[in-house]
Amino acid sequence: MTVILYWGDDDFAIVKAVSAIQQSTLDPAWMSFNYEKISPDREDATISALDSAMTPPFGMGKRLVWLADTTLMQQCSEGLLAELERTLPQIPATTILLLTSKNKPDGRLKSTKTIQKYANVQEFSLISPWKTAELSQRVQIVGKELGLKLTSDAIELLAEAVGNNTRQLYLELAKLQLLAGEGKQIDRAMVASLVTANTQNSLQLATAIRSGDVGTALQLITELIDRNEPALKIVATLVGQFRTWLWVKMLLDAGEKDDRVIATAAGLGNPKRLFFIKQELQATTTDRLAASLPKLLDLEFNLKRGGETTSTLQMHAIELCQIFRY
Repeated sequence: MTVILYWGDDDFAIVKAVSAIQQSTLDPAWMSFNYEKISPDREDATISALDSAMTPPFGMGKRLVWLADTTLMQQCSEGLLAELERTLPQIPATTILLLTSKNKPDGRLKSTKTIQKYANVQEFSLISPWKTAELSQRVQIVGKELGLKLTSDAIELLAEAVGNNTRQLYLELAKLQLLAGEGKQIDRAMVASLVTANTQNSLQLATAIRSGDVGTALQLITELIDRNEPALKIVATLVGQFRTWLWVKMLLDAGEKDDRVIATAAGLGNPKRLFFIKQELQATTTDRLAASLPKLLDLEFNLKRGGETTSTLQMHAIELCQIFRY
């Protein structure tokens, strides 16, 4: 298709997808003539992109016009809508008009419906940190893309270590590729020896809080901040972990014995993890786990309001630990 829409908050994945389009459509010798990236701060960004898309390419290859970070799917004037309706069906096959947006398209808008009518739409959203099955699947897909052989344990540990950080996933797999050499299988031991596990430390933080261990919790927060781990990502991992624990504990209290049912409800990709989770939850209660979630939401709210990162995390970690100490 001549119109492509990429949307989502996974910036690294979008950049990789755009790079793939550049390589497949542009002739390197004519790139300076046939490639244009139009930023959203230009007043006439949309009109310029549509005009450029209607211009035939010079020399060899196709023309690529990239309208970056567009807000057409969130707001669009009647005039711009008319230009979209007039131009999109007429874009020649020799041109690719690429639209990218961080935000989800508003399906109620006429502009969104018009773009979706003519565009190949693809979502590039970050996977929620608690969706372990999807994170593991992502590791498996990228591993195959790079021609790597990963054991199931290696995939699981990588998913825990990098979380939803696509850039780090590619970086760590590239390092593992060099370590393993061509054709050699990558196992859990290789991953553990090489991969920096910020997400794993966030999970360790969750464990420390659940155990009421204030000292360890504060130490882990310091280590995560020193590694430049985003505070909101730490909170997202904590929310996901406590939500998983709460689901499992509630189902166990209700008398559910089928591990597959519990794993599905809790969003666990690997039902074998339940054996360890059940052991972890023996010393706590449903009420305590339920009480932790409002505290975590309050932590997220305070961080988004601009609270100082380290002190805000530490203060709320202490409050959370108090829930589990008595």
